[in-house]
Amino acid sequence: PPAHSRSDWIGPPDKHSNLRPVIFYVPPEESALERRLREARQEAQASNQRFWARHNRAFRQEKEEFIYSRLKAKGLEMRDESGQKATLNAEEMADFYKDFLSKNFKKHLQYNRDWYKRNFRITFLMGQVALVRALRWLRRRKKNVEQ
Repeated sequence: PPAHSRSDWIGPPDKHSNLRPVIFYVPPEESALERRLREARQEAQASNQRFWARHNRAFRQEKEEFIYSRLKAKGLEMRDESGQKATLNAEEMADFYKDFLSKNFKKHLQYNRDWYKRNFRITFLMGQVALVRALRWLRRRKKNVEQ
């Protein structure tokens, strides 16, 4: 982002996780509380990136292995006579999706628990930052009225 920017910047989707990375704005006079909030947001983003990159890599690999095994069982190759990649029908792929989700249920459950914890912490910090800013604004306003 340009040096004069005063907001977060959102990038294009990551090719592994499909999540859009965020470059967080750091104010020149960032308070300790604001820094804790930014760091919590950065850690949440990094954790999400790691989880979804691993998950998507496993998904693609297992999907390819599933397709290969099903095609092999039918006596077919990965590419047809014209060189195009062979595919399975929707019902066969539904078997894969169901099995994949069932096999990864506990991972998703743990991810969701962690996600909620992180987001609760971020929300709590956001409330604290908003309260501190509101009090600062009220003090400044009161000071200006008295003058």
